[in-house]
Formats: sequence, C-alpha cells, structure tokens
Amino acid sequence: MYSVNLNNLTRQQFLDEYWQKKPVLIRGALNDFDDPITPDELAGLAMEPSAESRLVSQTDGEWNAEHGPFENYDHLGEENWSLLIQGVDHWDENVDALLKEFRFMPNWRIDDVMVSFATPGGGVGPHVDNYDVFIIQGSGKRHWQVGSNEALTEVVANEALLHVEAFEPIIDAHLNPGDMLYIPPGFPHQGVAIEPSMSFSVGYRTIAKSHLFSGFADYLIDNQLGKDMVVDPRRQATTTPGLVVQDDISNLTTSLQDILNDEQRLTDFYGKHLSAAKHELAIEEDIEPFSADEMLDILQEQPLNRLGGLRCLYFPQEWAKGWLYVDGEKYAVSPTLHNAIALLADETALSHTQLAPWLEHDEFKMLMTQFVNQGFWYFLPTE
Repeated sequence: MYSVNLNNLTRQQFLDEYWQKKPVLIRGALNDFDDPITPDELAGLAMEPSAESRLVSQTDGEWNAEHGPFENYDHLGEENWSLLIQGVDHWDENVDALLKEFRFMPNWRIDDVMVSFATPGGGVGPHVDNYDVFIIQGSGKRHWQVGSNEALTEVVANEALLHVEAFEPIIDAHLNPGDMLYIPPGFPHQGVAIEPSMSFSVGYRTIAKSHLFSGFADYLIDNQLGKDMVVDPRRQATTTPGLVVQDDISNLTTSLQDILNDEQRLTDFYGKHLSAAKHELAIEEDIEPFSADEMLDILQEQPLNRLGGLRCLYFPQEWAKGWLYVDGEKYAVSPTLHNAIALLADETALSHTQLAPWLEHDEFKMLMTQFVNQGFWYFLPTE
C-alpha cells in the first residue's frame, strides 16, 4: 500500500497552501516507490484497441504524434520518444491502488492515472494543462521545468500537439523515483527523460462552463424535459418591431432560470453527468452470472473490489431517499439502505463485515448481485 507525503502537511493544509494556487516539488513523496506497472506491460496495453494511447517523438527537431492501438515498436530508436496511456487505473489494479492516497478530493473530481514511459530525450514538449495533476516519478529520472501562470503564446507543434513558447522556470529539477510534482491548471511545464523512465500522473478533471451548459441541454433533450413554451399573454402592441424590449429579455431569462431552479432536475443531471466514466471501463466480457447466495458465500472469504475508473456518487438530500448514481445511471432503493449507499460510493473495497448490517435485506442483496454481474464490482480471481 502506498503512503504519500504532502510536503509534511495535512491534506487540508496542502489544499489551503497549494491547491490551484502554486506548483510544488515534493522530494520523497512516496518512499521506496516501485512502478505498479512495467514498461513492457504498458507497451502491451497500448496494443489494445480500448486503451487510449499515444506515441510522441522527435526526429531532427520535428515533433510527431501517433494514436494507438500499436502493432509493434520496431520503428522506434533508443531515444527521443515517449509512450503515454490515459486511464491506466481502469485496466490495472496496482495502478488503481495509487488513487487511494489521492481521494482527499471527491471522486467526481478525480479523472484518471495517466502513465508514460520515455526514453532519454523523450517527452511531449512544453505545454499547459487545464487540470490539476500530481506527477509521480517512477523508475529512472526526468528533468522537469515548471513556469509561472503568465499568458504564453501557443504553438502548434503537430496536429495532435499544442505547445507553448519558451518560459522561465520557477521549478527546475531532476526527479528521482518517489519524487512528486503538483502542478495547478495554467502553469506551463515540460518533462524530459534523462534515462529510460516511468511517470504516473494523477489528474483531476475540471469542467468548462460551456460544456456544463451543453451537457445540461443534452440531458433536457434526451429526457424530453423543458419542452413547455415561453409564452407572453400580456403582449403589448409595438411601433418598433425590430426592438427586443427589456420585458422580453426578462421573460426569456426567467424561463431559463426556471429550468435551472429545479433542484431535483439539476441533481439528477449532475449525478448522471458526473458519474459517467470519461474513459472506457475495463469490464470483463462474458461474466458468468452470480446468484445472490453465491456472491454472499464468496464475500465471506474475500472483499468486493470496485472496478477501476468506476464513478459512484450520492447527494445529501437524495442519499436519504436511497438514490445512488453509478456510471451515468440512477439507482433508487429503499431509504433504509442509505447508509449502505454511502459505503458503496465512499469505499473502493468492501468486506463482509462492512456490508453485514444490510446483507439480510433482499433488495440490497439483489442490487449488489446486479452490480457484480454488470462487472462494476468484482472478486479477485483465485488460483
């Protein structure tokens, strides 16, 4: 199990001092850190069609970027290239275990763990991200530079790579295994491998306001909501038909606000929108269905594990009603099960002892059996 040192600060102290304020390098953040996945395993994963992978390389100063899946790596040399895969926590239990120490933020804010392998000189170039990230140095060494969050000119290095102009670093350091960088949104940075190396990036997603609005519009359309018309029964005759008067503007704005003031509708949208996985989930194909009794028998021997990348959320008022959101869908159960719902959403591994208070409840047993048969929760294979 990993243990993360946040610059000798409590989690709240770290958030108060650094979160979305300034970058920081933490030496020895993870003592005795071993790569949870090997370069060969990463290369194998990049051959899978479902994995979101990229190869970024430089040849004679020209940047190249390819998207997987990859059939082989024979065309690559010994330096100046990097292999990156998003959402490796969805595919690898050991990588997923990294997230446990970073769940001092709510689950809906956690994006994924991106893993990269780079040869000497390899990297993706100077760039700016719109999300918070903790970059953990695995095996090998990389030279990292981070600049201040001043406006920089963007440069199209390749149709798949957007860089920024050269910046003055405020952090300029070689990272060794177990060292960690925290970089807030908007701070330019680049990492270049000094020797063959691995890095593990824990990213936290943010949402553009425009995407939030478009997502809510899609929700209304998909659920055939908000179809009532904007009406104006007190319309006054006009002599200036080209003018949009203030009363009309107020009426249209009030109509929008009426939709946004429906708290239950908004909660349902947030639950479905925020719990939907960004990357494809690694759900096992052809799962052999469990009966409720079979599930309970195995649960007495080993815990249930939540699938990597699966988002499971609840809300204060709806929690008391027995509402739970899992992977973009709402599940409604008896309000007497609300504490069990919180346990499902808060914990990534569940033992028989933890679930015992609700295991005699038929509705809960059926819900858990459904989740197991959907591949959302699973038991580790036994030899």
